[in-house]
Formats: sequence, C-alpha cells, structure tokens
Amino acid sequence: MTTPRRSSTRRRRRSPRRSGMKQSQRPLPFVGPGERLWVLDVPYGTQVEGASWHPAVKMHLFVGRTLPVHLAPYAPGPHTLGRFLENTLNPGAPTPSPEPAEDLEPRQNQYEAADAIAERAANGGRQFLLADEPGVGKTISAVLGASAVGDLRGAQRVLVVADRPAAITIGHWCRTITALGDAGLEWVVITWDRLEKVLAHEWDVIIADEAHALRRTTTKRWKLWARLSGHSTPHEKAPFVIATTATPGHTPLELPYLAPAYAQHHGESMKEWTTATQPGATFATALERHGVGVEKGRYGATWTTEASRRAADLSLVRGWLEDEQPPAMLHRAAPWGPVPISGMPVALTPAERAAYEAEWGEFCREMDIARRGRNTAKGRAALLRFRQKAGLIRVDSTVAWISQQVEAERQVACSVEFVGTAAEPITERLRDAGLEVATIYGQGRFDVEAERLRFQTGQAKVCVFTTVASISLHAGETLEGGRQASTEPRMGLFHQARFSGIAGRQVTGRTHRDHQVSPWHIAYAEGTVEEQVSKVMVERIAAASDTVGGDTTGLEGVAQLLGADWLPPASLTEGTT
Repeated sequence: MTTPRRSSTRRRRRSPRRSGMKQSQRPLPFVGPGERLWVLDVPYGTQVEGASWHPAVKMHLFVGRTLPVHLAPYAPGPHTLGRFLENTLNPGAPTPSPEPAEDLEPRQNQYEAADAIAERAANGGRQFLLADEPGVGKTISAVLGASAVGDLRGAQRVLVVADRPAAITIGHWCRTITALGDAGLEWVVITWDRLEKVLAHEWDVIIADEAHALRRTTTKRWKLWARLSGHSTPHEKAPFVIATTATPGHTPLELPYLAPAYAQHHGESMKEWTTATQPGATFATALERHGVGVEKGRYGATWTTEASRRAADLSLVRGWLEDEQPPAMLHRAAPWGPVPISGMPVALTPAERAAYEAEWGEFCREMDIARRGRNTAKGRAALLRFRQKAGLIRVDSTVAWISQQVEAERQVACSVEFVGTAAEPITERLRDAGLEVATIYGQGRFDVEAERLRFQTGQAKVCVFTTVASISLHAGETLEGGRQASTEPRMGLFHQARFSGIAGRQVTGRTHRDHQVSPWHIAYAEGTVEEQVSKVMVERIAAASDTVGGDTTGLEGVAQLLGADWLPPASLTEGTT
C-alpha cells in the first residue's frame, strides 16, 4: 500500500504580520492612576529595555509616572509626530510646547510673504504657492503665514510635510517653529514618506515643503497626499495649503498639486480638474481646455514642442496665480543673483579614455539590443550602469580638483548621484590625501546633521552628498547655540550631471544662498558624450529657476544624445527630486 504523498502546496497558517491581519486591534497598555503613556522614537532595529512596540500607534511605548533616565534620549521633541501622538494618547495631560526662543528675527520680506499668504486665505483661497528662490527665506515665511491663517480661521492644527533627510529637515522646521512661537496652534512636522501616519487626523493648515515632490499622480505619495489635503473636495471644505518650492515643475503638466488654485481661478469645481481613477489625465485635459498646448505622446499627454507656444503657456499658468486678487503665489528672485554655473572638462589619460570608450561601446550595444526588443527595463539598467562606470573613471580628477580648491582656502560641496561608484571612492581618496570629509549619503549610515555641521563649522573642508534639497551648506549661517558657520567661500561640483533641471537647481541652492555667491561646475570627460550632455544641463538648470521651468526640450536632447529617447521620459530622472 502506497502512502499518499503530502501536497507541497499544503496551506499553512500565516502569522498576523505576514497575512496583513489587523494588529492595531490590540488594546493599548493599561495606564494606572498617576501614570501616562510615553511615546518613544526608537530607531528601527534597535531594542531598548522598557520600550515596547505597539501596532496601533506604530511606535514604541512606555507606561509610567515618569520616564526613566535610560529612555529619556528617545523622548520625541516638540512639534514632532511622536509628541503629537503622545499628547493624543494623554488628552488630559499634554506636554506643553516650549516658549518662543526669541532669538530669530524675521526679515521684512518674510513678513511681507506671510501677509500675502494671509490675505489669500482671508479672501476664500485654499492654496498659496510660495516660490521664492533658495535662500530667500521660505521656511520662516511659511511658518509666519500658517500662523496668520490659523488666527484668521480659528485653526487648531498645522501639518508640515518636509523633504528628507529627516534628521536635518524635521529638526530645522521644529527649531524654526519654536523660535517664532506656535501661535497657540498644534504643529506636527513629518516627511513625505510618513503621510500614511497622519491620515486619520484632520488638519486645518498644511505646509507642503518642496512641493515639486508631488509632480507625478501615479505614485503612492500622491494618492496619500490627495486624501490628506482634500484635493478633490469642495474648496470651502479643504484645509488651507501653503506649497513651497523654488522649482515647481519642468512643465505645466507637472503641476497637478496646484489644481485647486487653478480651479478657483477659473471658478470651477475640483471635479473638473481631477478624478479618483485618472487624476493626471483629467488635469491635462483641464489644462488643454484652458489654452495650454497639450499633445498626445507615446506615454500619455505631453507638453507642446513649439517654442513660442511654450513661452506663452508658461506665462499663462503663472498668470492664473499671479493675477488673482489677491495673488495666489509669490516668486522673488534672490538679490545675490543667479548661480554662476559652467562645465568643467576633464582630460582623460590614455588608459582612462580606453576604458571610457570600452564602456561607451558596451552601453551602445546593450541599448541597441534593448531598443530592438522594446525592453525598457534593460534599457534603464544599461543607462544606469554606463553613468556609474563613466563617473567612476573620473574619480581621480574630481579628487584632484577638490584638493586644489581646499588648498586655495575654499570649502567644496560635491554632489553625486551614486554611492558605490562615486561617493565612497571620492570620500576614501580625499581622506587618504589627509582631508576631512563630511558625508551625507547612504540611508542611516551617518548622523547627517552632525556631518552637515562638521562642514558648516569648517572642521571638514569637503562635503560629499547625494541629497538634493533641504540641507544648508552656505557660508556664514547662524547655527544653533549662537555658533556661526565658517565664512570661507563655497565652491560646488557636480561629479555627475543631474538630468533633472529641478534637481540641479535645488542642489546649487544648497550653497548659493543668503547673499553667498557660490559658483558651481559640472564635471565631464572631454571629447565624449558627457561633454554634450553637460552643455545641455547648464541650460536646464538655469531654465528650472523659472517659476514653472519648461526645460523638457533639453531633457529630450539628453535622451537623444544617449540613444535613450525611446525610453519613458522619467527614465533619465527617476530617483531624483
């Protein structure tokens, strides 16, 4: 008699975590008389005695009358998500907000921006675009503006959604709010990747920092944002949104987050500008209906390629906000002028040129195979590999140039896109040469705020970083505790050209700000395709300083140079801001 063989597909009982069963139904810990729930910001993967993870809060908790000394370092600071959740869990005993520091005096132009935001809200507007150049002072302007709107509308809560890295941006916003005072409002500062954690709460005013992060309507981020901000709701029921960014988008089609302001300008409901199923398509249709040149492309709606029409479109969509009474946007150029930016040719050695040409030949072969097979995944992979290997070949030249600038008593900010083939070898070789290097790259590998301060105080003469926005590296900055950043002039270098004009413009704004003129260079291998790409990128970064941008034609030129014009447009800028 043959024993029946057990099926290899026998169903197993899945754990609640794997099966997605609702763990949040587990009750909160019992709180005895005189005790409270303490919320703790314990880093992922860290175990701390006495701190227990709770799925309902999605954070660590401790129950007790006071917080033990060993848990005190994990207590959330004022205006953070942890502090907000803790106050929500202890409604009868919230932790009071700190008194205003009174060590930050806003400039006149920041008061003027706050007045403009408040005036828009007072006249029934639901959105304001603060599009000042980097360094003009959008953070303080937005906090003052949100406080004024809160006073006008009897608001209770303000949500600030900041860009990453969280270790820098959240602290920056929280310190600014503390210094200026909370105006009797409950403030919560999070980053874009934590939108889901605040969906269950209502917000009266929302500040969307670096709002160009909302350019694409097919992402999870957009779907969460649309729910959180009441994007599709009637104008009178939505929270007031202050969108801040120096680089709103490359084209009008990348401005869906401004649809509420556009709809109000045209006296239309949000139903005419967005739908739940195809928000991007509906937005493009609405733009076309109101005179923007929209064409059908291989991957959906695209902006017109006609130069004169593009110029008219930029003026048109900007006018929808500027011509409102009162205006729905404010854009002020930096008084210290535009960023001086130029290409920096690198003469390859015979061995380097042979290696470069070999990599270029291999890339062309791989791209041709991918194109003939219409395999976009292979095409993207080939493009990524080539950019990484081409950058690796130029590492020694970048290190030599940076060393020379440091000898000339300048501090250097070096922007890279890739860690393993650029950031790490550049950092290692600079340190081998005896230079102190601050590093802001690699998720969770460094204390980014500590590294930033090493550069700002002059302890490290070089900063190698991958982040695009929300870090300040300029000279003379007033630091926490009354310290001052070093006053040595800053130089910037793109080890790899950013294909996104918005990303490039944001990067140059890290050092060229607050009356500090900081020249930037784009390194490229002389006599190669990189030289042509770099020339295009100089123009694209300059174009991105416009309130809309409009540098898509340049992106198409880059794609053609690399033989990648058959790939989806986002292939060249994926992963960039």
